[in-house]
Amino acid sequence: MREGRVIALAGLFQALALVRAIAQRGSCDAQTARASLASVLRIDADSPADVYAGVGNLRLGLETLVSQLDESGKRDLALTRMAVQVLRLERTLMRNNAALSALRGGIDAMRPLLAQVESGNLDPGGRLAELYANTLSRLQPRILVEGNPAYLQQSAQVDRIRALLMAAVRAAVLWRQLGGNQWSLMFRRRQYAMLARGLLAACAIGGH
Repeated sequence: MREGRVIALAGLFQALALVRAIAQRGSCDAQTARASLASVLRIDADSPADVYAGVGNLRLGLETLVSQLDESGKRDLALTRMAVQVLRLERTLMRNNAALSALRGGIDAMRPLLAQVESGNLDPGGRLAELYANTLSRLQPRILVEGNPAYLQQSAQVDRIRALLMAAVRAAVLWRQLGGNQWSLMFRRRQYAMLARGLLAACAIGGH
């Protein structure tokens, strides 16, 4: 169960790290982004790892999670703020039946496209961004993304960010489904960091 929570947190921080990359540099790793976006469509996966088609697709998320949980003070505070906002937004979503139903309906309509997304033949970003704008962006709190205004004012980049924020919320839902909460995150930081390092090592051994 705790390993599953670490996978969910890695999914959350991976999506947000990609958001930060776009906001600051105007680009992010396309393959990693594809894995995060595809996770939104796997709403009935058999295990937390299956949500991401294997832990190997979460290398960036695990690395980011370790650095965020590390005691050495190397945390990205803007990333921490976004993560807190995403977790709060997930709580708001779960209390709003209309938004939840609209979101679920939009994702269900896209699920037949998963194979094309996985193969790289289809980018779901535009549709996910539109779904985010019509549902999650109307709820509180609004997720504040800091970065270079030159990128944050480009509609294409805004769409990519919204799509990845959808993936972040997907991970927050998974985290909560596995019994994760703010207290466990606070009091089990060291344990989660250790588990994340173990999963990272397994990724390296597996050659992912």
